[in-house]
Amino acid sequence: MTRTAVLLLVMLTALPVAAQIYSWKDKDGKTHYSDIPPPSGPVKTIRGTPVPAPVAPPVDEQEEGKAAGEQPAADDGKPKTLAEREEEFRKRRAAEAEAQAKAQQEQEREAERQRFCEDARNQLAALNSGQRMARMNAAGEREFISDEARSADISRLQRQIDENCSN
Repeated sequence: MTRTAVLLLVMLTALPVAAQIYSWKDKDGKTHYSDIPPPSGPVKTIRGTPVPAPVAPPVDEQEEGKAAGEQPAADDGKPKTLAEREEEFRKRRAAEAEAQAKAQQEQEREAERQRFCEDARNQLAALNSGQRMARMNAAGEREFISDEARSADISRLQRQIDENCSN
């Protein structure tokens, strides 16, 4: 039992020793440390076996035009750098958030339209029922609705329902 525990302890302490750690400076002069080397630029290996510096590919006439100021093609077969992948990820997240916000606004508008339609239909049903109805006037007094006002309200509500409530 003790031998197994000692062997396990020795094996676990040896694992971090096998890892490689790299150090490099970015274009702003900031020093980075990672277990993954950067895709380009000089790399200093702090622990582990040294990594050879990346060799620049030969430049042909087509790539000379790109170096002279033309934009390279979006997908030229090279693996994307971490910064490019991160930028694409941020763009996708922003687009998804924008689409989600737009969908939520559309749902809120639809819910508001449904409430309006339901209220208008209920008011129209109450006006068509023929029962005696009253409103509060500007002075805060209760006044009964005349037949002319009732028919005007019925036509107004029916027009609003026809315009806004398709189903």
